[in-house]
Amino acid sequence: MPDWTYHPLRGITAAVLGVRRSRRAALHALATLISLPGGRRAVSLAFGHRPAPPDLAGTVVGVPVASRLGAIVPPAVARDAIRALPTQGAGFIVIAPVTPADLPLVREATAGRRCPVFVRSTDPETAAALAPHIDGVLLEDARLVSVSAPGTAAALARLQDGGTVLATPAVLVTEGPGWFQRVTEAATPTYPATGLRAVGWDPRRWPAWWWGFCVGAGMIGGGLGAALITLGPVLLWYDRDFLGTDLDGLHHINHHLVHFLQHDRITIAATMVAIGVLYVGLAVGGIRRGWPWARNAYLVSGYIGFPTLFYFLDFGFLEPLHTAVAVVLFPMFVLATRRSPDRPRWTLQPDGPEPQRLRAHLGQLLMIITGVGLFIGGAVVSVVGLTHVFVPSDLVFLQTTSEELQAANVHLVPFIAHDRAGFGGALMAAAAAITGLSAWGWRRGEAWIWWTLALAALIGFLPPIIIHAHAGYTDFWHLAPVYFGSLLTILALALARPYLCNKMASTNRSS
Repeated sequence: MPDWTYHPLRGITAAVLGVRRSRRAALHALATLISLPGGRRAVSLAFGHRPAPPDLAGTVVGVPVASRLGAIVPPAVARDAIRALPTQGAGFIVIAPVTPADLPLVREATAGRRCPVFVRSTDPETAAALAPHIDGVLLEDARLVSVSAPGTAAALARLQDGGTVLATPAVLVTEGPGWFQRVTEAATPTYPATGLRAVGWDPRRWPAWWWGFCVGAGMIGGGLGAALITLGPVLLWYDRDFLGTDLDGLHHINHHLVHFLQHDRITIAATMVAIGVLYVGLAVGGIRRGWPWARNAYLVSGYIGFPTLFYFLDFGFLEPLHTAVAVVLFPMFVLATRRSPDRPRWTLQPDGPEPQRLRAHLGQLLMIITGVGLFIGGAVVSVVGLTHVFVPSDLVFLQTTSEELQAANVHLVPFIAHDRAGFGGALMAAAAAITGLSAWGWRRGEAWIWWTLALAALIGFLPPIIIHAHAGYTDFWHLAPVYFGSLLTILALALARPYLCNKMASTNRSS
């Protein structure tokens, strides 16, 4: 889960704004986003949070709260905290200390609140003036709320004893707002995760994660099939029918053309296999174990990838095998994502050494940057494929112009555009899965995340580099995004490996 005030981003913003101002800026940005139409739902989806388990519910001075995990904030930040922190898992907010001078701030902050809000004040008149705007008053000597320490262990122990935990500003500064979700996850009763053998072979009884696994396996198979075709005949019967020619005809038009088609199609095939690896990882490592964020990442990626099939409407070329794969896999995708994961089956490790965690979250930041960069690249490739088709380095490699190719074969440019735009769509789908997996899944001991990203990166980056070298298309600036993405990924995974692949015994709370 991304922490807007957490260590990697905290260091960057703190260098510019200072520590305290960076916290305020991050909290205000989140509160502003939530206040926009649909913002609360977007934040809930983006952070992949699940509601607190029923056994965390309780009361504070007689007022019911959905979670006994709350936060104490000063009046100056109360408005933003009341809007932002409940979306991160805070069950209630305490504003303290409150003096008569703070009355306007508190009244403004509590307007439209969506969680119980309490104040601490020793002034009876102040408490009486705020009574219509708050849910209760806590006396200075009240022992109903305990103040937590950084980390999750102390908070978890207090909650398990039936107590109430209050995160102080110091905790929020040190741990970030994601602390609420980490404590909630640690306090959630879990169940043993089902394995492949437990699924059985009756599709009517397959759980969502098994359908997600099948979609990933189908993408891997489809990508490998596309690679074999590209390295073999290159063109299938429907390609030849659309073009009205074969490989010899393409060679006659331009002797670089076949290699150009191969470099595009191998890149697409590698991206398809990488998507399949990401989907298998999200299904088996995430959805199977009840992580809501895994289903969200899977859902967003598929919602981006499957509609790109309709790019064919712009080219008049409907590829039968591509269409058949999409038609078979889409119902499985729906079955994999139509419901949120229900029974939590995850395992959690205790907090590790702070230096290790700092390095891991720097790696997380680099991985998120890589995912966002790939998404932007995929969007650009899609736009180019749907408009100009070629970038300057393409035409330099082909030693021709788009007009000359169009004059040689009226269907040739739309044929290439189909491949180019399709690759852009696939790259955006892969990037969405990478970004979601990196932003939401970074937890100590989750080695499957490291291996999923590492394998997807190896498959996604290496074959395009090799096929470009084989084709002789080695323009540095054309391949610079691949080189830069590879470097960032290697660095990110190297920094995160000790944290994600930690082999300490996990703490698994079973019902």
